[in-house]
Amino acid sequence: MADQAVSKSQAAASTAAPDAVVVRFAGDSGDGMQLTGGQFTLSTALAGNDLSTFPDFPAEIRAPQGTLFGVSAFQINFGSTAIETAGDAPDVLVAMNPAALKTNLAAVKPGGLVIIDTGEFTKRNLEKAKYDVSPLDDGSLAKWDVLAFDISAQTIEAVKPFGLGNKDALRCKNMWTLGLALWMFDRPRAPIHAWLKQKFAKSPDLADANIAALDAGHAYGETAELSGPLRQVHVDAVPTAPGLYRTITGAEAVALGLVAGARLLRLPLFFGGYPITPASAILHHLARLKEFNVTTFQAEDEIAAICSAIGASYAGQLGVTSSSGPGIALKGEAMGLAIMTELPLVIVNSQRGGPSTGLPTKTEQSDLYQAVYGRNGDAPMPVIAARSPTDVFECAIEACRIAVQYMTPVMLLTDGYIANAAEPWKVPDPDVFERMPAEFLDQPNGPDGTLLPYKRDERGARPWIKPGTPGLMHRIGGIEKAVDTGHIDYSPGNHQAMTDARQNKVLDIDVRNQDVSLGNTSGRLAVVGWGSTYGPIHQAVRRARARGMDVSHIHVRHIWPLPANLGGLLRGFEKVLVPEMNTGQFKTVLRDQYLVDAQPLTKTSGQPFQIAELEAAIATFFDGVPGDAGGDEVPPNEQQLPSLKAVNP
Repeated sequence: MADQAVSKSQAAASTAAPDAVVVRFAGDSGDGMQLTGGQFTLSTALAGNDLSTFPDFPAEIRAPQGTLFGVSAFQINFGSTAIETAGDAPDVLVAMNPAALKTNLAAVKPGGLVIIDTGEFTKRNLEKAKYDVSPLDDGSLAKWDVLAFDISAQTIEAVKPFGLGNKDALRCKNMWTLGLALWMFDRPRAPIHAWLKQKFAKSPDLADANIAALDAGHAYGETAELSGPLRQVHVDAVPTAPGLYRTITGAEAVALGLVAGARLLRLPLFFGGYPITPASAILHHLARLKEFNVTTFQAEDEIAAICSAIGASYAGQLGVTSSSGPGIALKGEAMGLAIMTELPLVIVNSQRGGPSTGLPTKTEQSDLYQAVYGRNGDAPMPVIAARSPTDVFECAIEACRIAVQYMTPVMLLTDGYIANAAEPWKVPDPDVFERMPAEFLDQPNGPDGTLLPYKRDERGARPWIKPGTPGLMHRIGGIEKAVDTGHIDYSPGNHQAMTDARQNKVLDIDVRNQDVSLGNTSGRLAVVGWGSTYGPIHQAVRRARARGMDVSHIHVRHIWPLPANLGGLLRGFEKVLVPEMNTGQFKTVLRDQYLVDAQPLTKTSGQPFQIAELEAAIATFFDGVPGDAGGDEVPPNEQQLPSLKAVNP
């Protein structure tokens, strides 16, 4: 866990290996920090550590070099215990230029290690980063361990035998830095060697230059014999059950889950999409899976993308579309069409900061109102929210199941953090998933051989009819349909009946009862989350319970319809706190549905919640007297709080 991470200074004072370490690579958006972080993640996974990552990059395609708004960062939290967040504060910061140092230094733990490339600390770069005096000279870095040396010069020297000019040579800096990081945490270089040879298979000289830079960075750690803060730290592997593991991002998990869902339904998958950050990666991954009867279509715009997916569903395939907030807004009318025609459709919304273009590369949870309420007319639609990159896989399968079994569009909510972050995933056994073959009507279902295309089954779903099926021609479109027959019918009674039928179908969807992720089923405080807030909430509640606080964690996957037992569960707690990365949208839904006094904890900075933020919020409900924490042990050296009286009446 991130809070258990040991700084480099602490590591020097103790022979015990740290439980977890948080490392952040930061540099200019052209410095390859995302690639560096990705390859360090690969080596960490191969070493057997649990991990969670947080890529953080600017929205500009190429911001001016050396500027504060052009900084790209990649944070990884890895350890020998369960890791559920990317960590609050880095133990190690690698800053490739002054701007990276300035924008990231405040996050580093006091006593943490800061590695700086002095080769980039030129007068011009310092001015771009708004430094009047170099931080290397003014004493402002005194509370951290600092290792400052010329990485740029070291890299140029390492690749000199390959005849690269300075510009091309400096492109290998990220590999030199990666080599140093691999040495610091006792990671093998062989997998990175193999990856570089594959990446530059057509340019072996570039592969050799990057390998030389990587090895030089590793050798620097081995041979520099510095008396300062640079030391090798070994982090033990986490105990894991036997099985096949891989690292996976949320975008990859969505793609695999959609394909798995379609296979379980025995349906071809059609994906209609339009490029938008951070949803575009889903289209990229699905395009590589065509051998699984997947068709991908990059449409001319968002409306064409969703309409093509609706057309595919009408034709008997599983239609899927994807976007982020602005694109979901454009798809709104077509969602209403899918609801009116009652065709299966999966809509993946990778949320980002808004409104409008907003914060394209930053994370937020501000599309919940849009998902639950955001269409014209009474247009009910199931909404599912994934909590982590690995959880998205099962959520995608669930979305496919509901869409087909209930003949309805379904929205699957992820966000920028989930889409881009990575964590280890135990590849599941396909046999554990229930086969659920889709059924198509192939003969008349009414009296005397008539067709009733809107006759409903026990779930309230109408039959799925492939166009061209003999004798089953019927009307389709967005105008109100008559009960059973599907004929156009504007009459008041019919519209009331069909509105009620569509609403009841969604409200009666079979979703599993809500469980308690951590803690008791009743008590003083329930912290209720949804989506990517799972990790920090879980860790904050775990810490609070270890201190004797009567607090539980409830995390909701099915946003609409809500689990049938959720209301009763919430009423078992004196207080309900709802952390979310918006201005309190799920809090409003809970208040509306259950009349509970849910208290909001909101954040719209574009960054995920930190564990410490949630710990502080939980503490405001208690004044410190230990209560029944369900038997959790209080960690040694943790001060017992004297009271548990609620602060808020």
